[in-house]
Amino acid sequence: METAQHQDQTAPGASAAFARYVLCGGGVGLTAGFAVAALASWIPWALANALVSVVSTLLATELHARFTFGAGGRATWRQHAQSAGSAAAAYVVTCAAMFALHQLVASPGAVLEQVVYLSASALAGVARFAVLRLVVFARNRSRAAAPLGTARPVHTSVARASLPADPATLCRAA
Repeated sequence: METAQHQDQTAPGASAAFARYVLCGGGVGLTAGFAVAALASWIPWALANALVSVVSTLLATELHARFTFGAGGRATWRQHAQSAGSAAAAYVVTCAAMFALHQLVASPGAVLEQVVYLSASALAGVARFAVLRLVVFARNRSRAAAPLGTARPVHTSVARASLPADPATLCRAA
C-alpha cells in the first residue's frame, strides 16, 4: 500500500500533471511577461525576452522536476538542457507573435502587447507540456514505476527432449 501511494506521488496522471504545470509554469510565465515588459523599457524587447526566458526556464524546470512531474528532486543537467530546447522553441513563437503584432499595429499599447505575448506563451506552453511530459521527465516516471534492484533474474530448468538431428525429420515435425 505504501509503495502504491509513493508511486502515485512520483508519477501523477496527465490531468494532475497538467494542473501542476499550469500552476507552476503559468505562475512563472505571468511573472516573466511582466518582467519582459519592464526590461523592454530599458533594453531591446528581443534581448529582454531572451534574458527572461533563460531565467524563467531554469526556475520552471526546477519546479517541474520537483512538483509537476513527480521527480521529487532537483532537475538534472540533461533535463535542463532538454527543457531549454523546448524553451528556445517557445522563445521563437513569442518573438514571431510580437513581430507580427508590430507589423500589423503601428504602435500597440502595453495591454495589447501583453495579451499577444501571453497568448503566444500559452500556446507554446501547451506544446512544452507535451514535450516535458513525454520526453524530458518520461524516464523519471518509468524509473519510479519499476525501481532498480527489484527485478530478479529467473532461473528455470528446462527438460531437454531428444530431438532428431535429421533436417527432413525436423521439417515434417514442424
